[in-house]
Amino acid sequence: MTMAAEAVILEMTPHPSLPDWVFPPPQGFVAEDLDHIPDLPAHTELIDGSLVFVSPQRHFHQMVIHRLHNELEDLVPADHEVVQEMSVKTAPQQRPEPDLIVVGPKAMIGSEVTCFKAGDVVLVVEVVSPDSAVRDKVRKPVLYAEAGIRHFWIIEELDGKPVIFVYELDPVTKSYVTTGAYHDRLKISAPFDIDIDVTKLYQARTR
Repeated sequence: MTMAAEAVILEMTPHPSLPDWVFPPPQGFVAEDLDHIPDLPAHTELIDGSLVFVSPQRHFHQMVIHRLHNELEDLVPADHEVVQEMSVKTAPQQRPEPDLIVVGPKAMIGSEVTCFKAGDVVLVVEVVSPDSAVRDKVRKPVLYAEAGIRHFWIIEELDGKPVIFVYELDPVTKSYVTTGAYHDRLKISAPFDIDIDVTKLYQARTR
């Protein structure tokens, strides 16, 4: 299934109950359109020129993002910033929204910032949800790699526990190669020194 098909598929015939922006232009949307479409749902992504809307998130997804954000805040260099659920412009018609990113010292930070340049992103993290698994594991890694983002993590829930799959960009092929899967402890030296107890990112309550 293409990303356009995985997004909301709509008839091109106008309907009085739908806003005008639901019907994309023939050439598709561009990244800057997301800043100007009125009443656009929060966290809408742009993938291959098509709008992709976010479904309600599971507790696993929300908790892992929250706890990992806190962990990374304590580990990033002083001139870096951990950012949650902000989009990244990777190409003219590509503006995905990772769950977490770490941006470097050249990134613009401020209340007026609506997205980040791929060149300012040091690390991208996606926490996989069932409804977005194809995007998170297939399409979005290609977009991040083609944009030159060097470090990429995917976090999946396996047997009720988080597992972090770590990837690094091969500069020759412009694609990601895996450097490890971490079930208990993530201890690596790139993109900066990281030591995280993976088991604490999500602990389901027992009744």
